[in-house]
This record gives sequence, C-alpha cells and structure tokens, in this order.
Amino acid sequence: MAERGAGALIGALELGGSKALCAVGTSRHTLAEVRVPTSTPDATLAAVERFFQPYRGSLGALGIASFGPLELSPAAPNFGGLLATPKPGWANVPLLATLARALAVPIRIDTDVNAAALAEQRLGAGQGDDPCVYITVGTGIGVGAMVGGAPLHGLLHPELGHLAAPAWCDFAGVCPFHGRCLEGVASASALRARTGREPHQLSDDDPVWALEARYLGALLASCVLAYAPRRLVLGGGVCERAGLIERVRGELTRQLAGYVPRAELGAAGVTDYVRRPAHGTRAGLVGAFLLGEAALDDPR
Repeated sequence: MAERGAGALIGALELGGSKALCAVGTSRHTLAEVRVPTSTPDATLAAVERFFQPYRGSLGALGIASFGPLELSPAAPNFGGLLATPKPGWANVPLLATLARALAVPIRIDTDVNAAALAEQRLGAGQGDDPCVYITVGTGIGVGAMVGGAPLHGLLHPELGHLAAPAWCDFAGVCPFHGRCLEGVASASALRARTGREPHQLSDDDPVWALEARYLGALLASCVLAYAPRRLVLGGGVCERAGLIERVRGELTRQLAGYVPRAELGAAGVTDYVRRPAHGTRAGLVGAFLLGEAALDDPR
C-alpha cells in the first residue's frame, strides 16, 4: 500500500506531443526523472508504468499534465481520457484510467498548459496574479488559464490555439481539424511545413519570425480580450528563439491599438506584463507535481 503521509513521494507525468517526462519527488525537488518519446499509446504508457513501478511502495499520488483535448468532467464515463486530439493514434485513449489501474494511487489530471499556468501562478512568473494565462508554442499551441486560484474548466478547457487565423493569413495550415487556425499556422509543426526546415535551423533574421510574431500577437490579444488576465506568461520551445518575445510584445500593443486602457499594455509596461516562464520548459512538469500534491491532500 502506498504511503499517504507527509513523507510520501509524488509522481509527475508531463505528456507532450513529442515526449513524456516522468518524475518522482515534489514540486520543489525532483529525485528521479526520465524522458521517453511519445510514440504509440501502448508503448508510451508502458514506458511510463515501468518508470513508476519501482516506487509503488512509497508513491502517494500522481499528477498528470497532458496534451489535449481532455475530458475533465468527473461525471463523464471517460473522465481523464483524451478526446479528438490532433495527435495521430491518441484519440480516446483512457489515460487516467490506464495509469490508475497500473499504479493504484490517487491521480489529479489537467491539460499541460493548465498545469503550466498553475506552476507559474503558484511558484513562478505569475505569483499573485489572477487571472493568469500561460501560452505555450511548440509542437502545437496551447493556452491555460488560472482564474480564482484554480485552473479554468467549463464546457471543456481553454483551446485558444484553435482560434481562426487572422484574415490576412496566406498559408493553408497544418491542423487536421481546422487547417488555418493559429496552431495550424504558427506552431513548430506549421513552421516546419512552411519553411521545409526545423524551427531551430532557421536564422534569427529569417522573415518568418516577423510573421510568427504577428500571429502570436493576435493570440495574446485574444487572451487579453477573453480573460482580462493580470499576467501573460509565454513559453514553449518556439518562444525560446532570440528576440521573438520582444516582437510579440510589440505586436500585442500594436494589435490592441489602445482599446484596453491599461499601462501594462503600453510600450513601457508590456515587457513586464508578458513574461517568460520562471520554470522554462519545465513549467508543465512542476504543474504536474502540484496536481499530484493536491491529489495527495484530497484523494477524491
């Protein structure tokens, strides 16, 4: 039987479109960690289970931060499962149920971007800021929101990466559902399709980065108008490109055109308003630990 006291280990799983990070420890200290490729569901989840099995005697709970969309309604028969995800082969995978059977510990699950928003609001760049919105730009584009101190859930969860691209977009897009949505035209997958190269192979002065900044400026403007956040945190592998976040900040101010009369959105304030994640590319994993700690405290 797993230990449930204060000394129990927490398991964390960040399941992304290209890799899965598995770890044990706490939100402030990782004891062990492994990275496995996100291939087929059977192979990936088998590798996840193998990592956690040696800790079954001391593992008190597990937090899962996963790509989506996810079913997050506890009343749904497929609670904790993936829905119609763009990730080939992963639609309708019963993620939470599979790991609950294998590990027999309380589990808390959320989207990877909601988990990253949780990490940044509690322990990172958005401390004390509510609402706080986290945007990630990588294999896909995701948006997570903390509202009232909790990750935002409703009919589903935030999916602003699938907003329609601006009317001036001249690219067909790569999203299998919408084609020309923001994920379909501005994700790493879209950059690869547009240029024929991996994003990290593109030079800093490639014209595609100015276009990328316009797309992301439009996304951030939508976040401001939809959620009225007190902080935006912009992360993901694509946003590590030198100079891109500065361009995006400028585009956010330009595209809002003074409509939201707050100093944070002016040329002087936007540098602090749109922050890089304090946890870098590990925000989702830290959030998964926080979800696991919540499951340990309240194993419902």
